Amino acid sequence: MADGQSDTPLHLRWKRVDDRLMTADVVFGFQVYKHSFLASFLIYDLSTREVWELNPPEVSDSVLQFASWGVQGQQLLYVFENNIYYQANSRSFSWRLTSSGQEAAVFNGIADWLYEEEVLDSPVAHWWSPDGSRLAYLTINDSLVPSMMLPRFTGSLYPRGTEYPYPKMGQINPSVSLHVVSLDGSSASIQIRPPDSLENSDFYITMVKWVTRQNLSVRWVNRAQNMSILSLCDASSGACVTKHVMTSEAWLDRQHQEPLFSRDCSTFFISAAQRDGGHGVFSHIVMMSSQSDGEEVKVQQLTSGSWDVSEVLSYDENSRSLYFLSSEEGYTQQHLYRLSVLNGFHKECLSCSLFRPECSFYQAAVAPDHRHVLLSCTGPGIPQTSVHRLDDLSRLVLELLVPSDLDESTEHPLLLLLDSAPGGRVVSERFSLGWESVLVSSDRVVVARVDGRGSAGRGQDVLQAIYQNLGVVDIQDQIAALQRLTKLPYIDRSRVGVYGKAYGGFLSSVLLLTFSSVIKCGVAVAPVTNWKLCGSAGSERFFGFPVKADLSYQLSSLVRDSSGPGPRDFLIVHGTADDEGHHLVGVKSQRYMLASLLSFFRRCFEEEVAVAMETSKEDD
Repeated sequence: MADGQSDTPLHLRWKRVDDRLMTADVVFGFQVYKHSFLASFLIYDLSTREVWELNPPEVSDSVLQFASWGVQGQQLLYVFENNIYYQANSRSFSWRLTSSGQEAAVFNGIADWLYEEEVLDSPVAHWWSPDGSRLAYLTINDSLVPSMMLPRFTGSLYPRGTEYPYPKMGQINPSVSLHVVSLDGSSASIQIRPPDSLENSDFYITMVKWVTRQNLSVRWVNRAQNMSILSLCDASSGACVTKHVMTSEAWLDRQHQEPLFSRDCSTFFISAAQRDGGHGVFSHIVMMSSQSDGEEVKVQQLTSGSWDVSEVLSYDENSRSLYFLSSEEGYTQQHLYRLSVLNGFHKECLSCSLFRPECSFYQAAVAPDHRHVLLSCTGPGIPQTSVHRLDDLSRLVLELLVPSDLDESTEHPLLLLLDSAPGGRVVSERFSLGWESVLVSSDRVVVARVDGRGSAGRGQDVLQAIYQNLGVVDIQDQIAALQRLTKLPYIDRSRVGVYGKAYGGFLSSVLLLTFSSVIKCGVAVAPVTNWKLCGSAGSERFFGFPVKADLSYQLSSLVRDSSGPGPRDFLIVHGTADDEGHHLVGVKSQRYMLASLLSFFRRCFEEEVAVAMETSKEDD
């Protein structure tokens, strides 16, 4: 805490609300508590270049305790002298929504010292409904709370002091109530009723979250903080239904966490303390569901193990997927995971293979449409922030082998290795030393391996995505990886090659034939060029039996069209005594390539004849 008598602005911050308006807050003096400050706010019209102050009707040149835009259009909310003011737009008249505010005694919509520092960890004690038609807010009453004197030594003969409500152990706590006010012009307000068990005792409100435009979830915690009640409350009547109760013999932590509700509010997800055999009690995700108020709640634990779920981030109701952060990889790490509520609670780590070993502790924000995620790596290397498509994170696991003294300012050739069959995996932490290691260390080639759809170890959805799609979805993943890799500053886009054996030869052939604009050369060892010529068990596993149509085989066959141009540098190697990929398969591939080679040699011959004729004319 510092004194607020200085008129010198400490900083100027701008926030844009739309294409026309911005606000600026000029902080005069000091932080009030840990997060809060006093400020004068300006509104700037980008089109007319007008600037005006944000003031309550009865005061000019005011210093406000809080101000921000709402969730719809140009809605404005600000707090002055512990009362909430609302404007429907930037130029409309201000409505005072509360009138009970008193300095250092009654706080509306903002936190007192106790709630800001130790309960909410924020100065904000109000919450907009999703459509902006209502506002929920706390009224915190410190009238009976003893005050603390904080002396300020300013060099004068007698030091001055600042008093503020400061409840100590065993002393009177502030009372708190939750209200919802309508913003339709009526300013009708209703109080949300606390649970009966807490109504006549001290309690905290540690979390408020709108679930729908009509319902909000509230967490009530007793003063001892060893019992909490999660309620779903009706904003019109103020009535609440208890959804979950937690107790502890010691104390409850994470009471600020927000539950994730389904659209119909029949199912919600939270992290709660769960026992893991003899290893102890850990925080894990629990799903609770009920169809009606009178029906018994069904409880399912979705994660387990001797590690903690750090935060439940988001729930995608369309795919029934849950996103969360946890320390499963190690106590000192934190990664982003996705869990399928439909597919046997299958869990996959989305960040474990990213930026290793520089990044192993992440914060994450999932986009509302669940297409992208903002990942903030905070260590152990230099912090970095990146945006990723969630689809790419879920299907791609990438390993890069680079020279030990890699110079990122120098371009290196890139080789993509495809040496795994469907259901296999090439990216792991197993020690390996092969010919590709020599390429990296001696020839300074960057070698990449990718586990995309069709690889093992990440659930049936990923594994069986290639069913009747061989050479389609897995090729898409390899191409996505190449597109990402070729954007790296140390990769030479003019020197990209691919190598594959058996099924990897099939994939390398498809890549060379369809992505030759990027891949300049390749090797296919014993590639599968027509699945009809392969063993019954191996081929029917991926195409089904009986075969309903020839389409799947045809799509996954290289022997389709020999009229297009072939790749420039393509080596096919096939043994005549291969008992898996029979030589007949190689012959088929040779036929395919022969058509392209004949066209190539024809063009070369025509060019040589033309050069010879020109030379003959010159000799004459």
